[in-house]
Amino acid sequence: MRILGLDPGLKHTGWGVIDTAPGRLVHVAHGRVDTDDSASLAQRLATLHAGLEDVLDRFRPAEAAVEETFVNTNPTATLRLGMARGVVLLVPALSGIPVAEYGANHVKKSVVGVGHAGKPQVQAMIAHLLPAAQVSTADAADALAVAICHAHHRETQQRLAAVAHTVPR
Repeated sequence: MRILGLDPGLKHTGWGVIDTAPGRLVHVAHGRVDTDDSASLAQRLATLHAGLEDVLDRFRPAEAAVEETFVNTNPTATLRLGMARGVVLLVPALSGIPVAEYGANHVKKSVVGVGHAGKPQVQAMIAHLLPAAQVSTADAADALAVAICHAHHRETQQRLAAVAHTVPR
């Protein structure tokens, strides 16, 4: 199963693609969609949309997972991030790809084992779990962490469903 993880941001949106099999994770690709600070908000959102469509076209994920964002103290920044997050949710949904959402602490706990892990800890664990990745940006590392979190939860749900079918009624 191919999973696309996304870490939304208006300036930088991280993305990471992994392939999964029971008990196995394989790095496929990762990167970042960057927008120009000097461009209008509408143009930045269009750039984000086009960049994510390109990622979907190149890697053809079966599912996507997006990190939920926290509310910032700056209402304008929060609103702009929310708009970017809307595009990040919309692009895979328009392609018919199921989209899951996970809170940042949930992602960190799933990948690092601690819900309030710092970015260096997340990057170190990504390097351990996906040694071929060689991730150089926090945005891409966070996106790969979201994909790994989703892979773990998918696998757990599949195991629970299998057990539920074997229990006599």
